[in-house]
Amino acid sequence: MMTNETNNNQVEFSGEKKPKIVFFGTPEFAVASLDRLVKDGHDIAAVVTMPDKIAGRGHKLIQSDVKKYAVEAGLRVLQPEKLKNEEFLGELRKINADLFIVIAFRMLPEVVWGMPRLGTFNLHGSILPNYRGAAPINRAIMNGEKETGITTFFLTHTIDTGDIIDIRKTPINDEDNAGTIHDRLMEMGAEMVADTVEKISEGHLTLRPQPEGEFTPAPKIFREDCAIDWNNDAQKIHNQIRGLSPYPAAYTTLIEGNGRRYEAKIFESRMLEKSAAGIPGDISTDGHRLIVECGNGALEILSLQPAGKKRMAADAFLRGYAPEKAI
Repeated sequence: MMTNETNNNQVEFSGEKKPKIVFFGTPEFAVASLDRLVKDGHDIAAVVTMPDKIAGRGHKLIQSDVKKYAVEAGLRVLQPEKLKNEEFLGELRKINADLFIVIAFRMLPEVVWGMPRLGTFNLHGSILPNYRGAAPINRAIMNGEKETGITTFFLTHTIDTGDIIDIRKTPINDEDNAGTIHDRLMEMGAEMVADTVEKISEGHLTLRPQPEGEFTPAPKIFREDCAIDWNNDAQKIHNQIRGLSPYPAAYTTLIEGNGRRYEAKIFESRMLEKSAAGIPGDISTDGHRLIVECGNGALEILSLQPAGKKRMAADAFLRGYAPEKAI
């Protein structure tokens, strides 16, 4: 069992192999780690994920990515509407798991995360304590960071503040966007989750308390975060586009000479060394390239999606549209 923390932040466990695990997760980001644990032969006693949702014109039930995987793998699935529901808590207690693992799930109440004797750890998509919150990947790129990473840490009362188990880092390259970083951290995370479980199973961890003080928040992305303000610096807009691509995607309203207006999602852009020094939002094109003036500098739009259409390259877009202004 867990012992008291020593002076050098070392925590000792019983040293048994293959603890009984309950896995909490919902999106694709969590699937890679669950798959790794299953393939490593760990005892996944149950998987907890969000309830199915009704979506689309056909009102079909949509299952989470984690549920789809769990069902195919023959794992027990729990889908509580409320995490403090007594029936759900009773099911968890009956499982008598040694360890809970949480990846891309909602915030757990203490009655849940405090249940297993070896604790509950979370995989978070940033280098904690920076970028605490729901959208660490998006926010890091939007803020122009050159490095990000993943952290495993034990849950405590306040979100994303528990003692750190491990941190691994990766550069954010100029060509990266939220999609490429998501996929890279997803694979790195699967490896680190497996290693973290192994450390716990081996019976010895060195924990690092998170420093107190200032940190960079990573709040959930809302629609207003996606709206492009062409008065901003070209670099800031470029980072916004990268940080929101491919989902939910930055957007703007395009206006043609005849007054026609339509919204378009912007997925890719390129910084230009020179601009026409026009008014922010002014568009110039030669029929193949789409260039928008910014508050400082200009961006070439490489791919976009006008409302009601599919994503397309700028030259394909310009064969059917003739925008003169972006607002």
